[in-house]
Amino acid sequence: MRLKPISVLAFCLFALVKVTVAAPPGDACSLPDDLRHELAVAYPGAKVIDLSDLGEDDRGFFQKDHGDACPGLVKVDFYGDGKPTFALVLTTKGVKAEQTELVVAHRVREQWRMAVMDTGGASRYAPVVWSQPPGQYQDIHGKKTVQATWPVIVFCKYESWAILYARTGRRVAKIWLHD
Repeated sequence: MRLKPISVLAFCLFALVKVTVAAPPGDACSLPDDLRHELAVAYPGAKVIDLSDLGEDDRGFFQKDHGDACPGLVKVDFYGDGKPTFALVLTTKGVKAEQTELVVAHRVREQWRMAVMDTGGASRYAPVVWSQPPGQYQDIHGKKTVQATWPVIVFCKYESWAILYARTGRRVAKIWLHD
């Protein structure tokens, strides 16, 4: 039996549509299994911020600049050693409002080392995170300059504040980009 070209084309389109529909939503916010487990232990009840945690305007701002990336997760070579490192915005529902934290998870040998860099405080909509390349950055007031050798982390609550974190030697420099 010989298949007609249209039948083959229809089958391929059906298979493509089926694969597309079966792809898990929110894939941009997925973490390596071992890191997800470590976070569940260290931050019980916390989750990575995703697009649904942002207000409509914030979602638009983020997607305009970062496309389909996850607003609460960015892979970044923050320590300059090429080892897996993620900056995460975690949210935990509190008694009165959701609390957010900026956490950097760095895989050293077979373990994830996590450090809380900052808190986003309680607000109706969540802050976001992204990375920028190494370079020179100046604070909002023009008084403090950071020369970053490795990629930097930007923690931002749109229309409110933005903070840049850079590794400078053995310490982390923090400057306000917007207040």
